[in-house]
Amino acid sequence: MSELYARLDYLFHTYYNGTATPAERDELFEIINSSATDAELASLIHHAWDKLDDHGPLFDRSKSEDMLMQILRTNPEQSVAAPVKNNNLPWRRLGVAASLLLLVGFGAYIYSNQKKLVIEKKDIAKIHPKNDALPGGNKAILTLANGKTITLDSAQNGLLAQQGTTRINKTRNGQLVYETGTNVDAPVINTVSTPRGGQYQLVLPDGSKVCLNSASSLSFPTRFTGKTREVTITGEAYFEVAKNPQMPFRVKSDNTTVEVLGTHFNIMAYNDEAEMKTTLLEGSVKISNSTAIGILKPGQQAVLNKAGRLKVLNDVDVDDEIAWKDGIFQFRDAGIDAIMRQAARWYDVEVAYEGKIPQREFTGRISRNVKASQLMNMLGYAGVKFKIEDKRITIQQ
Repeated sequence: MSELYARLDYLFHTYYNGTATPAERDELFEIINSSATDAELASLIHHAWDKLDDHGPLFDRSKSEDMLMQILRTNPEQSVAAPVKNNNLPWRRLGVAASLLLLVGFGAYIYSNQKKLVIEKKDIAKIHPKNDALPGGNKAILTLANGKTITLDSAQNGLLAQQGTTRINKTRNGQLVYETGTNVDAPVINTVSTPRGGQYQLVLPDGSKVCLNSASSLSFPTRFTGKTREVTITGEAYFEVAKNPQMPFRVKSDNTTVEVLGTHFNIMAYNDEAEMKTTLLEGSVKISNSTAIGILKPGQQAVLNKAGRLKVLNDVDVDDEIAWKDGIFQFRDAGIDAIMRQAARWYDVEVAYEGKIPQREFTGRISRNVKASQLMNMLGYAGVKFKIEDKRITIQQ
């Protein structure tokens, strides 16, 4: 085992330094692929990772350890998919291998039609279309109860507005924070809206934290009163709800209500998606409409279609559902149309298809901070043909 540790240590360093030969890159992944047990694989990676840190940390140690644990954390029942043909490599090992590349800054991966592709940054970026689309960023509009609007991304830090005794502040890290004063003033409704190509984080008057994805909105009172805390969303949002058993937190979207006491969950409710998805990370939630009620436990997802039919999925990979808030495109067995809907919202582009939409499924991940062409180049390695011009991405036959 000591010889294997030493070899993996060497291969990590050559890969990180960009000096690995094609044969050494293949050898690195072969070691990962062929480790006899998950425990052996984890031990090998921990050892080499620690050695890499000793030579000069990629990140501060706490962040480095957090990210490594994120890679290695797994529940076999929910994360091992069908083996890759001719490789017997389960999804988790593919994810470990690809995530290692991401952590040392070498690129992205995609898995399509039973074929694994690990793609380096220099390959993703080698095509430079005349027209491109930049990634989104922290952009949002705050609409006050009197109709006044404030562009949050260009607003100065500090006090933005005051409604009654509620102060609305923008922090140095770009968050919007509501601070309630005395309980003498009647609450009014505010709305934070993100455009296509935008996202934003805010802290509600009760201390609950919300991250809004692109093309989304959240309406909420400047102070929660009564028996419930109620907000309304369109689009997608991730919530970390402050606990208050005496005042349940409710999220409304169209005719559906999600009720919680204190929990972490994600809601995706875009009008151009066929289904509304509520994914629970921590705590418990109840989702209901006029025809159905479902109770979720951590790791479960409620899927509600346009006809109002509700189903609950078990052992969902929650990391796939919330990767967007951590700056990652992450998809599993997704059709090109589903991927391109995400791209359209994030890059603020139109998407068109020449002929029929390709009926293929993709699994992969890549940073949301890359240009549209780099995302498309990654898909291009799996056979997707495209062109970008005038804020329009066309998928070609």
